[in-house]
Amino acid sequence: MNRRSLRLKLVAGLGMALALPLLAVASTAPGVSSQQGVSTHTSLNVSASNVDGEGKTAVTVAVIAADGQPATGAVAIVEGNSQLAGAILDASGQASVQLTLTPGTHNLSAVYAGDTAHQASASANVTTQATTTGNPTYSLSLAPVTPSSFPMVLTAGTAGTLNVTVNPINQAALTAPMFVTLSCSGLPNQAACSFSPETIEILATTPSSCSAGSPASACPPLATMFLQTASENNPVRVLGSNAAQGSGSVAWAILLPGVLGLGGLAWGARRRAWLSRMSLIGLVALVAMLGTTACNPHYYYYNHGPGNVPATPAGTYTITVIGQSTNGITAQAQNTTFVLTVQ
Repeated sequence: MNRRSLRLKLVAGLGMALALPLLAVASTAPGVSSQQGVSTHTSLNVSASNVDGEGKTAVTVAVIAADGQPATGAVAIVEGNSQLAGAILDASGQASVQLTLTPGTHNLSAVYAGDTAHQASASANVTTQATTTGNPTYSLSLAPVTPSSFPMVLTAGTAGTLNVTVNPINQAALTAPMFVTLSCSGLPNQAACSFSPETIEILATTPSSCSAGSPASACPPLATMFLQTASENNPVRVLGSNAAQGSGSVAWAILLPGVLGLGGLAWGARRRAWLSRMSLIGLVALVAMLGTTACNPHYYYYNHGPGNVPATPAGTYTITVIGQSTNGITAQAQNTTFVLTVQ
C-alpha cells in the first residue's frame, strides 16, 4: 500500500469518527423522530333519544393517545362523504354533539384530525336507527369545498367555502312549502359568513331538479357557505411624529391670527355697529374654514384613511351553521357545527 492510499483511508476513517457522534445527537434531538406524533385511538358512542317530541341522536367521541394521555384538536362525525357535525376535544379528550338524522339506518364514524403531537385516527363504523315523530322537519350536513377537508384551516385574510345540504324529513307531511333561512354563529372577530342561496324552499313533492321517478329525499336542496377572514389592513397614509408636529404648526398658524383678529373686532364692536357685523361674518368664515380642513374628522378620514384594522385572531373555533325554518304556521331551528382554525 503506497503512502497516498494510506492517507486517503486515514482521512475517511477520521470523517466517519466525527460524523457518528453528530448522527447520534441528531437522532435524539427534540422534535426529531421517525414518525409524526404519537398514535391515537378514537372511539364513538351513539344513542338515540327523543327531545321535545323530535328524534335526536346523541354522539360522544373519545380520543386517547398511545401513551394513555387524552388527545387535543378537532373531531368530525361523518357519514359517507358528508360531515354531520364537528367539535373540539375538551381537556379529557372527549366531545359530545347531538344530531338530527333522517329516518332509517345510518352508519356513523368519528374522525380525529390529529395535531402537532398526535397522529390522526378514525373510529369503527357504528350503526344506528333514527326514528321520527312524523312531523315535517329537516337536518343539516356539510361538505368541504375550499379547502377540501375538515377542520377548515385558513390563513388570516383568505376565504373558505363549504356546501350545506338541507335534508328534508317527513316532507310528504307538509301542507305548505317550508322555507329554511341559513345563518352562522361563533365566528371570530374580523370574520364573516354568507350563504347562496340564503333561504331554501322544501316542497312536499319531488323537486323538478330531481330525475323523473326519484323520491324527494334523493336530491335535497343545497346551499354554499362562504367564510371570509381578514388580514391586517394598513392605513393609506400613516402620520408620524414629524407630520403631527407639522400639522400642529400649520393649525396654530391659521388659528392664532384668526383668534387675535376676532378679539380685535370684538373690542372694536363696542364702538361701531358695523364692526359687530364684520365680527359675525369673520366668525362664520373661520368656522366654515375649520369644517373643511384637517380639524374635520371626515376630512382626516378621506385624506389619511382608516387606522389599522386588526387581522382575524389566530386560534381554533367551533362554528355553528343554523337553519331557521317556517311553514307559515310553526317555526323550528336545526343546526350543525364544524371546526375552523385560523393561522
